[in-house]
Amino acid sequence: MTRALHGGLLKLEPGVPLHQSVANAIEEQIREGSWQVGSSLPPEVSLCKTFGISRHTLRHSLSALEEGGLIVRRQGAPTKVISRQRPRKFTQSFNSPADILRYPKETYRINIAEEYVECDVQLASLLRSQIGSSWYHIGAVRKQQGSELIVAWSDIYILPQFADLTHEPDHSHSMVYEQIERRYGVRIDRAEVDVYANGASKEVAAALDISQGTPCLVIIRHYFDANGNPFEVSITHHPENRFVYSMQFRG
Repeated sequence: MTRALHGGLLKLEPGVPLHQSVANAIEEQIREGSWQVGSSLPPEVSLCKTFGISRHTLRHSLSALEEGGLIVRRQGAPTKVISRQRPRKFTQSFNSPADILRYPKETYRINIAEEYVECDVQLASLLRSQIGSSWYHIGAVRKQQGSELIVAWSDIYILPQFADLTHEPDHSHSMVYEQIERRYGVRIDRAEVDVYANGASKEVAAALDISQGTPCLVIIRHYFDANGNPFEVSITHHPENRFVYSMQFRG
């Protein structure tokens, strides 16, 4: 059994729910370039008419596509295509505690904000620094190569004398602490890592293009020099279903 579809046919296979058949058809159209990454899908009314389905069925189909990492939906805005293929969920395996400080090579960072900040009470507590001390803040998204999928949002705080490292040729692909070590000779004496779950704030949700309150894996990293002073602190939010840490230790 088939139904008319713009640019092809909607294939209805035995045992496959209608909403999944529609999702498969839209996914194929995206893969073939009918809708480019960054563009919007047609309005729901138009898609319902094209496929001859109800809005309830269409929304079920779109949910499956969003869960697969192909589109993103936000209330009051058009449905946006963010990838032509289903992005794989990143799994980072490591064999030593130091490996948790890095990200896979298939990702890169794009700085959205760069600014000098002064610690208030809340920030001083987070950075373990004095109220009124100066820091340089980098707000950045981390993306998967070849896709518009945002893997994470990071707020990175470094000492102001390190601000120029944002001009380094490999800045977007290297970890900031590694650039500090390489360029300024400051070595990590110890690093502390805190991991917890939290709902995305309004600001984080906007940066990640997700709904406010969406569960995120939050990782806070503190890097200390030989004198026990913090020289970098990063707070990274990973939306659910987009990143996995796999740990394996062998004797």
